[in-house]
This record gives sequence, C-alpha cells and structure tokens, in this order.
Amino acid sequence: MGLTMGTGPFGKQPQGRFDFDPPARIRYVEDFPRRVRAEKNGATVIDSQRVKLVWVTGNLPQYAFPEDDVTVRAHAVKDIEGYVALAWNAVDAWFEEEEQVFVHVRDPYSRIDVLETKKHVRASVEGQALAEGTPRILFETGLPPRYYFDPADVRLDLLTASEKETGCAYKGTARYWSYGELRDVAWAYDEPRWDAERVRGRIAFFNERVDLEVDGVAQEPPSTEWSD
Repeated sequence: MGLTMGTGPFGKQPQGRFDFDPPARIRYVEDFPRRVRAEKNGATVIDSQRVKLVWVTGNLPQYAFPEDDVTVRAHAVKDIEGYVALAWNAVDAWFEEEEQVFVHVRDPYSRIDVLETKKHVRASVEGQALAEGTPRILFETGLPPRYYFDPADVRLDLLTASEKETGCAYKGTARYWSYGELRDVAWAYDEPRWDAERVRGRIAFFNERVDLEVDGVAQEPPSTEWSD
C-alpha cells in the first residue's frame, strides 16, 4: 500500500513509531521518472515525462502534470506551481511507459513478496475449519500478511461463490466466496499480475474475519478497513 496507506509510516495506523511527533497530516512530493499517458474517448489527453507523485496521509499517491501536458479539465495542485491533477476515473485508461495501469497509481514504495513456509495454518469460524495446511504467505507493504492456501486444503464444499470482484493495481482481479452469513470472506486471483504470480489460483481468507491459528497459536485479528 505504500507510504500513506494502511500501516505505512504516514498511514492512518502506522505500524512503527517515530522519534518525533509527526503532524496528523503530511504531504510529500517527488519527481516520477516514468512517462505517463492517459486516453479518453480514443484520444491521448495526457502525455508527460515531467510527472510528479503527490502523497497525502491516508490517500493513495496521485499523478501531477505540467498543465501544458494536459488537454482535459484538471485542477491546480497545491504548492506545485504550474502543475495540475485529475481524478483517476476522469479518463478511460492510464499508461506508464507502454504498460496500462489499473485501479489506481502504483506506489513505488509498495512491495509484495510471496514466500513459501513450513508453518501450519488453520482458518476457521466458530470451530469449523475452512482451510488447513501450509500456505504461501503474501507480504504487502502496509497490510497484514495474507495466507494463500492450495485449493485442495480449502473446504470449498462449505463456501459459496460470490458475484463480487475487486481490482488491485498490484495483484489483479480477485473473485470471492462467502461462508454462510459471512460475506466475501475468501478470495483468489485466477489471472494475477506478476507481483502475485506465485499465489495464482490459491485462496486466502480475511485474517480480520476468521479465526487464524499458526502452528497452533491463535492470532490476534488485525484492525483494518476489512474488519467489519
């Protein structure tokens, strides 16, 4: 998630601590060395190699462009003279160099690692096991570790496929399952982006909403936007 989201250093719930009292809201700007383009109605409306990224506490980073590089309506960016920005959905498609970017700007300070483990992990609800085995662990900046089980280790007979889909700029499009009244509690990436290739087709559960045991030790549910 990066600098200003989740448990990042300038997110709403920082995991670590500073040796000073930081302000409640920070704003950080740096040059972004990639060419960024945007298309709307089949036409290129932004094409810039002088891009800046702007971070604000609790928000995803945003592109900022010299106003001369933008041909659609945009708003001025505070404290960056001559630069403008616009909402992600104000255009039809975004590109960095020659690759399309989906969902939101990818934070260069975000990282994903998928690691093998020998840990024995059990996900359950009120004593009913939903998955048990040695999953792969996905570590993503600013988010709790996620345990991705082999489908053979998941009680798919207890889960109901959901119509819900969500998109992630780093991992791709996820599909979901529910367990009884517990809606959209598990998900998988069938066609992940490269960052998440090693969890292709594997199934994870929200640590916040199931009981998780690692090597027999109950885990404290993290507090995130998915806790409810």
